Amino acid sequence: MAAKHRLLAIRSRNDRRDWIVKRRERTRHLIELGGLVAKAGLIVLTDDDRAVILGLLSDCAAKLRGPERDQMLLLWQRRGRRAFVQSPNPTQANDSIER
Repeated sequence: MAAKHRLLAIRSRNDRRDWIVKRRERTRHLIELGGLVAKAGLIVLTDDDRAVILGLLSDCAAKLRGPERDQMLLLWQRRGRRAFVQSPNPTQANDSIER
């Protein structure tokens, strides 16, 4: 029985159907974004209150829809790059800075 499960797991990891590859890419992207939320300290600072975190992100999105979009992007990009330099994740720091 365990051998059958191992075989199924190997097959699923190596499945290259287009929709599966896209689903894996989307999943990885969402996990990386969640990591950024954690890296910013929002989970601890909000006591893991999802409504507060969504409110913060919604507020940021509203600012990006406003007339000061370019200034906000520049400011947040600089702060983000500084945060990556101060406490880089060895496997993703350089990837994330370039994006």
